[in-house]
Amino acid sequence: MTSAARAIASGAPSITDEEFALFQRLIQSEAGIHLAPMKKTLLVGRLSRRLRELGVPSFSRYLKLVKADEAERVRMLDCICTNETHFFREPKHFELLDGRLSAEWQAEADAGLRPRRIRVWSAACSTGEEPYSLAMALLAHFPPGSGWEVEILATDLSTRVLERAREAIWPAEKAEEIPVRRLKAFMLRGVGAREGKIAAGPELRRVVRFARVNLSEERWPVGGPFDAVFCRNVLIYFGQALKHRVVARLIEHLAPGGYLFLGHAESLIGMTRHLELVAPTVYQVEPRRRAARA
Repeated sequence: MTSAARAIASGAPSITDEEFALFQRLIQSEAGIHLAPMKKTLLVGRLSRRLRELGVPSFSRYLKLVKADEAERVRMLDCICTNETHFFREPKHFELLDGRLSAEWQAEADAGLRPRRIRVWSAACSTGEEPYSLAMALLAHFPPGSGWEVEILATDLSTRVLERAREAIWPAEKAEEIPVRRLKAFMLRGVGAREGKIAAGPELRRVVRFARVNLSEERWPVGGPFDAVFCRNVLIYFGQALKHRVVARLIEHLAPGGYLFLGHAESLIGMTRHLELVAPTVYQVEPRRRAARA
């Protein structure tokens, strides 16, 4: 049973079309997420539990609360966000990282064309599977003690999933998503109180750092530039104007020759002026752009 169906079955408060429209505008303003009219049941399902936790009897009362309380607005967005993820999602992306990109970065460093440092941004990290997958892939090629520095920035809109990602502990069945050689090299199996869990090993934890970033805001406290940005399955939630603005800013956060990875449901039609398509949903800053920024 979905969260929306459970909310209806449990007698959750109803929401009027006018109230839903007000939530639509607030969520669009705060996070750039567009909720289509068909998402009204989803909104009720996602927020009903929070209303019960607070003892708030109606959506109109909750709307007043979130407008007055910034911390509660963040909690509301936590409830709204979809955080589906798993280790090594989109295997073709990781094949490209394991093959072409790692070899390219190594050759450039050997030729003195770049420092022995790799910075990657996971811009919608959810509960941590993506950034730790990236850490495993990169450390397999550029291990500690090799003279290379690997840094992965993991960000998300949701504070709730960031807390879970920082813990870096998952149910043991998640091990099935990880290639055996990576699992043995980098992950730990829980014992005692953590039996039935797996956890990121210390080498992984040392190279991943976390921060909350709202991509719809004007300022992103992320630093840069990055050799690769993974922004997968995020743009599908944005309207066209915000999508254009976010893509343009992601490009500006890429190092010369950097790569942008998107989800397979996402398209950059009309937004690829400074990008070359190098593989399905993988783009690289184009040569003349690289030369201009070098």
